[in-house]
Formats: sequence, C-alpha cells, structure tokens
Amino acid sequence: MIDRTGLAGFLRNRREALQPEDVGLPRGQRRRTSGLRREEVAALCNMSADYYSRLERERGPQPSPQMLASIAQGLHLSIDERDHLFRLAGHNPPPRGSSSEHINPGLLQILERLEDTPAEIVTELGETLRQTPMGVALTGDRTQYTGPARSIGYRWFTDPTARDLYAPEEHGYLTRMYAAGLRGLVTLRGPESRAAYLAGLLLDGNDEFRRVWDDHEVGIHPRQVKHFVHPEVGSLELNCQRLVDPDQAHFLMVFTAAPGTESYEKLQILSVTGAQSLR
Repeated sequence: MIDRTGLAGFLRNRREALQPEDVGLPRGQRRRTSGLRREEVAALCNMSADYYSRLERERGPQPSPQMLASIAQGLHLSIDERDHLFRLAGHNPPPRGSSSEHINPGLLQILERLEDTPAEIVTELGETLRQTPMGVALTGDRTQYTGPARSIGYRWFTDPTARDLYAPEEHGYLTRMYAAGLRGLVTLRGPESRAAYLAGLLLDGNDEFRRVWDDHEVGIHPRQVKHFVHPEVGSLELNCQRLVDPDQAHFLMVFTAAPGTESYEKLQILSVTGAQSLR
C-alpha cells in the first residue's frame, strides 16, 4: 500500500537537498528556492511538472515502477534511498547487483561534469545507460536501443552498421573481445542470466558468433586506445579511461585525445558540429 504522506515528505526532502550544480544545471542569479524547483526535478525525471507536483502534494495515482526508477535517477538517490522510495510507493524494489540499471549518484555526478568530453555509462553487457552530449556526437545516441540490441556486443554480430564507427583493422580483435566477454559473464552470472540469454540468441542465429564462441577464449580486455572512423570528422585515435562501480557492475567510459594531435583538433570540431546537430 502506498504511503502518500511518507512519499511526499521524502520527495520534498530529497529535492530540497539537491543543488542545481549537483545535477548539471546553472544556478542563475535570482534563485530563491531551497534546492531544486519541482519543474526542474520533473524535467530530470522525464515527466510532467504537474504529475511530480501531485506526488509531493499527496495526490495522483500510484506511480509505476518505471516512473519510480526515473524519479530515483533524477533525484540522484543512492541504492538504499531508491529501495526506500519503492517501498513508500507500495512496490517491491528492483533487484540489486549486476542486473540493476540504477546509476550510482556519484558516478552520475562525474558524468554530468564532463559535458565537453565524450563519455558514457554502460552496464557489463555494454548497454548504454547515459551519455554526455559529446558522447552522442561521437558514437550516436546509444540509449535509443531496446531489447537485446541494447548490448553493443549483440549489435556487433547482428547489425552490420555497428561496425562502421570502428577502424577495419580493429574488427577482428573486437569480434573476439565481445565473444570472450560474453562467455566470461555467462560463467560468472549463471545459466539464468541476461548474459546467457544473449549468448543463446547469438548461438541460434549467427554463424560468426558460433565460430568465435567455439574458441573458448576469455580475458580479452578492451584496449585503452580506440580507433574510430567518424562520418563527419574521419579517423580518431582516442584514449579510453574506465571508472568502475563494482556494486552495480557499471562502467564510466571517458574518451580523450592528446592535446596538439590531429584527433584533439577533430574533437574540437565535433564539439561544435555535435552541438549544432543536437539543437
């Protein structure tokens, strides 16, 4: 059963505790509100301001689990706070661990401070949860995919266009890496896991995957230097740094180029053309 009073009080408390700079918003000179405004939180949660306001006023329908997940992420709740939110709203919390898509608020805050840098947060299966604007400019919007195609490893074997962004000389290594990574996850997470489900789909329908799967390779890790072929700026050689959240099995991937290099100059061009295309 929903605890409307408790839910409203918790939402107000968490909203007022957040400052604009905590979520990548400008403070402005005339701000009088303690913390964030309701309409700002609603935008962060991808819902209408009226819907969110009704929750804080102890009105409206019981929010769905999907809506609660959006609120938890928009308010930068910790995993314990997210579970508390679900219980207040009368739902069982989602599972924790490797299958969770709730981003650690600390990881999210780092991402939001990288607005001028290509970066993304991905799951262990290569499902992109969040990107910076420059991340979208570099690789396209990877959050748009649904179903098995959310995984870059699955798309690598089923969608030929997934390889267009990478230099041809990298394709062989990446093919082995995605198969080896999935094999390791199947062993780690078990036969009932999402990793096992994806592996089963690929084994049933993809000859190339079956060939590399039969090699039983494991431990092929991503290279620190990535070679991209971007449709607008051409070849890019970028360093990829990964920050790991072991509790959620999420990775923050940040792409940079050495100052003074051709790739660095191309990233500057991409920051302009990417911003124009997003507008």
